[in-house]
Amino acid sequence: MAAELVIAPEAEQDIAEAYGWYEARGVGLGERFLAALDARIALVQRQPLLFSRVHEEYRRTLLRRFPYAVFFDCSETRITVYAVFHTSRDPAKWRERLS
Repeated sequence: MAAELVIAPEAEQDIAEAYGWYEARGVGLGERFLAALDARIALVQRQPLLFSRVHEEYRRTLLRRFPYAVFFDCSETRITVYAVFHTSRDPAKWRERLS
C-alpha cells in the first residue's frame, strides 16, 4: 500500500506559481508541468528511499523536462512534500524552508 501523500501549503503555492508561469508561456505547458510533477510524486510514493537525503532527513527528486526539484520526507505511512523549487534558485532558500 502506498504511503499517504501530504503536500504542505508552501509547496502547493510553489506548484501554483510554476503552473501559472508555464501556462502563461504556452497553453497546455502548465498542464505538462503538472503531469511531470504527478509522475514524479507517484514514483516517490512507490519508492521514496530511492532518492538521496540532501538536507537532514529531507530527500529530493528532480522532474523530467522541467528544471524543478521536489523536496520531501518520508516515513512508512506518510510522504510530505515541503517544497517544489526551480533548480536555479539559491539553495539557501530551500534549506531555510526545510529547517
